[in-house]
Amino acid sequence: MAGNGETSWCFSQIKGALDDDVTEADIISCVEFNHDGELLATGDKGGRVVIFQRDPSSKASTPRRGEYNVYSTFQSHEPEFDYLKSLEIEEKINKIRWLKRKNQSHFLLSTNDKTIKLWKVSERDKRVEGYNTLEDNGSIRDPASINTLRVPSMKSMDLMVEASPRRIFANAHTYHINSISVNSDQETYLSADDLRINLWHLEITDQSFNIVDIKPANMEELTEVITAAEFHPTECNVFVYSSSKGTIRLCDMRSSALCDRHAKLFEEPEDVDITNKSFFREIISSISDVKLSNSGRYMISRDYLSIKVWDLHMETRPIETYPVHEYLRTKLCSLYENDCIFDKFECCWNGNDSAIMTGSYNNFFRIFDRNTSKDVTLEASRDIIKPKTVLKPRKVCTGGKRKKDEISVDCLAFNKRILHTAWHPLENIIAVAATNNLFIFQDKF
Repeated sequence: MAGNGETSWCFSQIKGALDDDVTEADIISCVEFNHDGELLATGDKGGRVVIFQRDPSSKASTPRRGEYNVYSTFQSHEPEFDYLKSLEIEEKINKIRWLKRKNQSHFLLSTNDKTIKLWKVSERDKRVEGYNTLEDNGSIRDPASINTLRVPSMKSMDLMVEASPRRIFANAHTYHINSISVNSDQETYLSADDLRINLWHLEITDQSFNIVDIKPANMEELTEVITAAEFHPTECNVFVYSSSKGTIRLCDMRSSALCDRHAKLFEEPEDVDITNKSFFREIISSISDVKLSNSGRYMISRDYLSIKVWDLHMETRPIETYPVHEYLRTKLCSLYENDCIFDKFECCWNGNDSAIMTGSYNNFFRIFDRNTSKDVTLEASRDIIKPKTVLKPRKVCTGGKRKKDEISVDCLAFNKRILHTAWHPLENIIAVAATNNLFIFQDKF
């Protein structure tokens, strides 16, 4: 799989209503491919999960196309009210994580701020007919009227996709859940909030094991919160979590049951140049997302202005740093005033760890090729929604004379942001969430 350096990207599809009458509930809040890329799930602020399935004809065509059709839509979470704390609990889906497929059905975990649910998504194309105790309309027959026994038979019916909740994991988090991650053993998973990380077994809903607790005895002494957590892709005893202080801790569950003591601490050296220290330094150094590579050797972390690649064998500094939108460094004051500085951008790897992707403002998203050190800024825009339209690289002008194809930093739309992106695990197909629309792009052969 090529990274960005040799890849031209073209438009494949857009999902979601194109009208401008967007409700808050329609805004996409997470995007996730399953392990073979055949399914793509999105969650939104209205608590709904929409699953798209790869179109078989697009996969079989030459060249292969990345086209997806709606497979299943279901209401995953409803708004709730915590009467003890007088708090409303939003239905917004914070994260979706797929389990590896073991049989004909698919399983996924979805979570809002407080409750995690395990969903089973299965197909049904046959129904049972000829019950002895039921009439054809479903009503119960009078036992006295049954004088013969018949053998029920299976009849074909139109394909129906059913989503059913198999487990509900609740009441384990005091603070809002920001991460869930399925372990490589496919039996356990972790869930993280601001101050604690819990370990769950997929079969046990009424108890979890607290593996990290950074809550101080006196909350006035609180200096950092957990921002993201993820299991290692192959080593079931290792997980990492990032903090608002810009650090990443790697923990090994073999060393102790409670992993408050980390095995490794990944932190960039403190900048000794006093001129570079600003009022916003602590805010912009907070890590909003961390993702381990598919090989398990590296990880990426996203802070406000950059994305960094770390080698798990080297804690002292990142091996690669890519500025995402460095031109915003001079705009931090206004970004603080309009709360944009607190936006939490996610990041993702491609299938062979040669490229990484993350979002920016103005519906821009950035792809960095680690092999060639080339990068590109692309835009998820309705202007390009014709099949196979090649995406033109976008450039932001920071001052002086603006060239024809450039956009001035003062003209960027900060209300249009790409927070959630996903990369197909095996092919160059990417999914980008822009407000209520899901854009799918693929490489142009």
